[in-house]
Amino acid sequence: MAHSIELLLDQRADDAVRHTWQSLADAGLPSQLRVSSDTNRPHITLIAAERISPDVDEPLAELADRLPLRAVLGAPLIFGTGRMTLARLVVPSAGLLALHEHIYDVCLQSVTNAFAHSAPGRWTPHVTLGRRFTPAQAGDALGLVDGITADIRAGIVGLRRWDSDARTDRVLIS
Repeated sequence: MAHSIELLLDQRADDAVRHTWQSLADAGLPSQLRVSSDTNRPHITLIAAERISPDVDEPLAELADRLPLRAVLGAPLIFGTGRMTLARLVVPSAGLLALHEHIYDVCLQSVTNAFAHSAPGRWTPHVTLGRRFTPAQAGDALGLVDGITADIRAGIVGLRRWDSDARTDRVLIS
């Protein structure tokens, strides 16, 4: 399973993403709403890896002065083939890219087998809406979800470390 470092959204953006999750679920489509975990919430994954040591917690918490950061959740994206992931692009501003690179560098010594797609220059910032869509379902989702193409102005206000083995998150900045 994957461990991750994730950015958290302000309440307005969180609510907007959850509304999309609900719309997908109401239409019988895959949705992150169906993830039954107390820690399930809209987020932007910065780093995903086989394991991330808690050693990163203190240096990451010291980055609180870098937040909040403004962001725009933009166009829908589809990742994969066969079974696909539907997401919203987070428009990559200079500030977001710099924060990602800095956090990646801070974490590198405490990460086991970082996933290549989370490295600077290869990372696509996004917020996941649902996983395991068939091609037909992905088309249905794009046609039916209210407001999926309207930009969402967001504040990035927090940072957490997700431990998939323990199924816990540790909020480092809130």
